[in-house]
Amino acid sequence: MKTFKKILLILIYTFFLSLLALFLWKPYLLNVLKYRTPNAETFKIFPQEVSHKSDSVFHFIRSVKQRNDLDTLHVRDGDNRSIPLKDYLKNGQVNVFMVIRNDSILYERYAKGYSDSTLTSIFSGAKSMISIAVGQALADRSISSLNDKVTRYIPELKSNPAFEQITLKNLLDMKSGLEFQDALGGVIKAFFSDEAKYYYTDDMKAQLMKVKLANKPGTVWKYKSIDPILLGWVLQKATGKSVAQYFETYVWKKIGAEYNATWGLDQVNGLANTASRFQVTAIDLAKIGRLYLHKGKYNGKQVVSESWVDQSTHIGREKPASAKGWQKSAHHFLWWIPQEGDHGDYAAEGMLGQRLYIDPKTNTIIVQFADHGAGNYPYRKISRYLAGLPFSYPKD
Repeated sequence: MKTFKKILLILIYTFFLSLLALFLWKPYLLNVLKYRTPNAETFKIFPQEVSHKSDSVFHFIRSVKQRNDLDTLHVRDGDNRSIPLKDYLKNGQVNVFMVIRNDSILYERYAKGYSDSTLTSIFSGAKSMISIAVGQALADRSISSLNDKVTRYIPELKSNPAFEQITLKNLLDMKSGLEFQDALGGVIKAFFSDEAKYYYTDDMKAQLMKVKLANKPGTVWKYKSIDPILLGWVLQKATGKSVAQYFETYVWKKIGAEYNATWGLDQVNGLANTASRFQVTAIDLAKIGRLYLHKGKYNGKQVVSESWVDQSTHIGREKPASAKGWQKSAHHFLWWIPQEGDHGDYAAEGMLGQRLYIDPKTNTIIVQFADHGAGNYPYRKISRYLAGLPFSYPKD
């Protein structure tokens, strides 16, 4: 019995020593263990940098008569069931759902504690925001060309041969070829995933310096955080401004933003996580949608070049590298662009159901913040319903 207890104590001691060694080796794992899958509030544990609001605020028109008939409009959920929109929002734990058409807010629903001015993380919706900023940097010639090698702007990466042939276009296309382990496949895999590492680490630059090449750049699409984070680093080096400063100056202050937005950093004065930590209010995120509806113009002035808006939101003859959901959305320049049925609408999307949907055909913007999301893609049906246009889901 004494021998058994001794062996047990040794095993327990060895286990805790191994854990200690693991957390000393990879300290970010403590945050992974503590916070696990982030929620809309997790961004608060990180340092933030502010993109300050506009000096002159744009206000959407609040319709006197809300379109409450949308409550009973049947849409499909993630299980492909046809249910009323009201139930869709409830089942998806939707915190904000705002529908805007022709600059008028026609329908808005809020969970307890939420309003159109609640600052919320839109997770991967941040990727679309850095896409906008890259377009701006191209327009002002801070970035010369998307065909430039990433090492032109981040010479530190020359020490890692994985970056020798990677272009900015590869990063925008998520075809860098860099190795990346997603969080799918169970608890253990998620715990040690690159997804968790880049979200919780306090030194993204150090992690990026060590990454390996898995595929030839430009050949294989893989959804990952590394590519947009690198674009944020490029932007910072190319412009001499932080991502938050640049976005504030060239986008946020120019579109009538009513509230400050924030970018989560890995450390104080560090690198912005441009893959998943942009925080914004619903009413102001809708103004990004409005900017793109107007082909980059705000009150008649060109903020984002029309060619960049067009290039970002239309695939053209390019063969889609991805096809998500029934709408077969392709990921292009860090936006999601449906390929099924009528073309033209597109979205910025983040995990747990964060959405900015834009439909130029009906002049509609939909903003959704959620804790879970009910799945599927009800936005096109809503926009076409409000415009009195026919719509039908594809046959099963």
